[in-house]
Amino acid sequence: MIRPMETADVGRAAEIWLDTNIRAHSFISSKYWESNLNAVREMLPQAEVYVYENENQKEIQGFIGLDGTYIAGIFVWYTAQSHGIGKRLLDYAKEKKSRLSLNVYQKNTKAVRFYLREGFRIRQETIDRNTGEKEYSMQWKMEENK
Repeated sequence: MIRPMETADVGRAAEIWLDTNIRAHSFISSKYWESNLNAVREMLPQAEVYVYENENQKEIQGFIGLDGTYIAGIFVWYTAQSHGIGKRLLDYAKEKKSRLSLNVYQKNTKAVRFYLREGFRIRQETIDRNTGEKEYSMQWKMEENK
């Protein structure tokens, strides 16, 4: 089930954010992600965040963070990855927005392939000023005839 994030969900969402970033971005020091954890905990309640909750266990397994039409990130707990949760979260955002954009690290090839498969197009190559890593700016637009 996908629903808006509640205050009680922040701890679990932050845990998923940290673990997912460390696992997906082995090319960036885990200390970088750990140093940003408190800021993320503070920002999550103020952001537009939707969580995917396992209906049987009532446990959050992933979430998507939006800033207007910008996807700040899709994060899925490692044991729940490759089960369609990220796609469901993205589809939920696509239902709410007619266009979406995001940045993704080039070295995160699994995520790049996912977004390309889901209809995103690479618009430009940039450098993340915080990490120095190359990233793609990607965009998706709802088809005109839908």
